[in-house]
Amino acid sequence: MRVLIVEDEQRLAENIVAALREVGLAVDHASDGETGSHLAEQGVYDAIVLDLMLPGKSGQRILHDLRRQRDTLACFDPDCPGR
Repeated sequence: MRVLIVEDEQRLAENIVAALREVGLAVDHASDGETGSHLAEQGVYDAIVLDLMLPGKSGQRILHDLRRQRDTLACFDPDCPGR
């Protein structure tokens, strides 16, 4: 399973990445919205964890853009746009 973490708080991101790798998942990390958006659009991920408030491009904008490209993307945030 491959997971993308898009989180700008370094310590939080490191903890999430370490925990996921510890259970055997392949994890990529982006610390800003532009990089996260690029990785999400170019990569093949089973799950994407987005911080909503990111530098460069918000997590909400990334989610909106991805949902326009892929109709299988799920969101578990009750405030999720496009729900």
